[in-house]
Amino acid sequence: MPFSLDLHQWSDLALLVLRCAVAAIFWVHGRSKAGMWKMQPGAQMPAPMLKLMRTLSIAEPLGALAMLAGFLSQFAAVGFILVMCGAIYMKRKAWKTPFMSQTSTGWELDLLMLASSIALLIIGPGAYSLQALLG
Repeated sequence: MPFSLDLHQWSDLALLVLRCAVAAIFWVHGRSKAGMWKMQPGAQMPAPMLKLMRTLSIAEPLGALAMLAGFLSQFAAVGFILVMCGAIYMKRKAWKTPFMSQTSTGWELDLLMLASSIALLIIGPGAYSLQALLG
């Protein structure tokens, strides 16, 4: 008797679900940075960091749209991998944020997004994608 279910026929649907989840998170996080365009550099947000946040306010939503459509999604995944490596680095090294905390946001979601992006880079967008439709 097998100890696991044979669900391989649903792998393309699983990729669609994963792409939609990753796209939704990067869309929301990217759009939340749109207010950075009105900010001025200061002690809390130095000019280089502000410039990076402004860039991410454009790049993350564009990557989310690519991921959602399943077109150029592997390129978007590479961008997401770079973003998440940077986010984890900042949280761990610069801000000394623990993996999980009851009082602040840890970096567990960042790690999950990194792993999801790596999986999508390697596997690709699947059959339910614009890339598959275009051939």
